[in-house]
Amino acid sequence: MSFEEYAALARQLSEQRRAGEQHAATEAARRRDLHAAVDYLQQRLTAQGHRLDQLGRAIGIDQPPPGPPSNAGSAPSAPGPGSAPSTAPGTGDGEDAGAAGAPGRPGGGAYPELPAGEARLALPTAVSPAGAGVPTQRAAAVDPTVELELARRMADEADRHGQQAEVLAQRPALLPTWSPLARAVAVYAGCGVAAGVLVLALVLASGVGLVDGFTLGAWICAGLPAVAFFGGYLVLGRWGRPAMVAGTPPRYLPLGFLICFLVVPMAYCAYLLLVRGLR
Repeated sequence: MSFEEYAALARQLSEQRRAGEQHAATEAARRRDLHAAVDYLQQRLTAQGHRLDQLGRAIGIDQPPPGPPSNAGSAPSAPGPGSAPSTAPGTGDGEDAGAAGAPGRPGGGAYPELPAGEARLALPTAVSPAGAGVPTQRAAAVDPTVELELARRMADEADRHGQQAEVLAQRPALLPTWSPLARAVAVYAGCGVAAGVLVLALVLASGVGLVDGFTLGAWICAGLPAVAFFGGYLVLGRWGRPAMVAGTPPRYLPLGFLICFLVVPMAYCAYLLLVRGLR
């Protein structure tokens, strides 16, 4: 071998070694990136699980208790020390018949003995659903990068649905699209209107002599407005509170007090004006 051929061979080996080192470095970096992506995805999934648990506790859904272990996939228990070994019918001895006891098999063996050369050729083949004796194909190799990308997309979708659930959980059951102030005004006004209807009933009862004037005045000035105010306060506390909210939502007590103690006397005044107008 000449010196030029030796130098060319050395350069080729050096290039191959550098290519191998570069490939190994690239593969190591790829593996590090995959491990980092897996760790980050695991942290995201763990955080999502904790957040879902918080949402479930906020809306009153507890975690279901773990069910009893299933025995469907358990292996059959071995016979006890005092149990007798199972025997197939017609064997006459205590040994397990197995395939040798299958009906239609002459002699004591289930399979005829083959010569040594044919026995090496008679290798078992996997049976596929398409046809008997056809070897099954190996499953396609799974690309971890593709699988991680699919898992990341599913995690993004879970985050999006979780954010939507949080937005819905921060809305109360009563008038969810209204602002807290508008909701409080509507609730207190509705309770005041209901109390105004009761005022009209009391006025009619006073007209027929069932209620005296002092009782009517007390209910109009203090009793029914207080009932309307506390009714609105309880309604806002029960159905106006979101499932997930930091602290106690405002109930606007001065505004509710003003509304309830104005609506009921105004309803009575409106009734008096209506009666005088009809006369």
